[in-house]
Amino acid sequence: MIAIVDYGAGNIFSVKNALDYLGMESKLTDNPAELEAADEVILPGVGAFPAAMKMLEAKGLATVLKEQAQKKPLLGICLGMQMLLEKSYEFEECAGLGLIPGTVERMDAPGLIIPHMGWNKLEMGIPCPLLRNLPAESYVYFVHSYAARNCENALAAWVEYGGKVPAMVYDGGHVFGAQFHPEKSGEVGLQILRNFGGLV
Repeated sequence: MIAIVDYGAGNIFSVKNALDYLGMESKLTDNPAELEAADEVILPGVGAFPAAMKMLEAKGLATVLKEQAQKKPLLGICLGMQMLLEKSYEFEECAGLGLIPGTVERMDAPGLIIPHMGWNKLEMGIPCPLLRNLPAESYVYFVHSYAARNCENALAAWVEYGGKVPAMVYDGGHVFGAQFHPEKSGEVGLQILRNFGGLV
């Protein structure tokens, strides 16, 4: 069973619908006991980093997520990926979960529109089990104004948008982050979710 963390700032229903389509059992929850009982955890997110971290902490979920990330696969999506990093500078300096080294900073793409919205081709970095069995040219869908920085050692994939924009991070163990939306990325995104479900 995959627990989708429902803390008030997530694109939870589109993620749940994608997992339902794939026949993967999942549950929306903000209950720490259910996160502990799950086989895998997805941390979705849209909105501002500081507000989302405050909601996680108010529900007692930040500590639980850090503990569970040592034991089972955890996938952060969009803002959920950013919260896996050490800190963000969106509006104010704010600590993240610290599961992957790196920071979150405003995108700098001279001459291009921010927010970055649309489809981009993945370029592969370190080997990552979520990126197996993808087409040679795999396009995924983004919507974001802030991006990961200083995460080169965990960089599993990136795209070009006024420079190198981290698309997926991986700690080499249980923790994965996708800046793009797999649930909105067609067959490529569904394959990434299948790969995640196949980890256990």
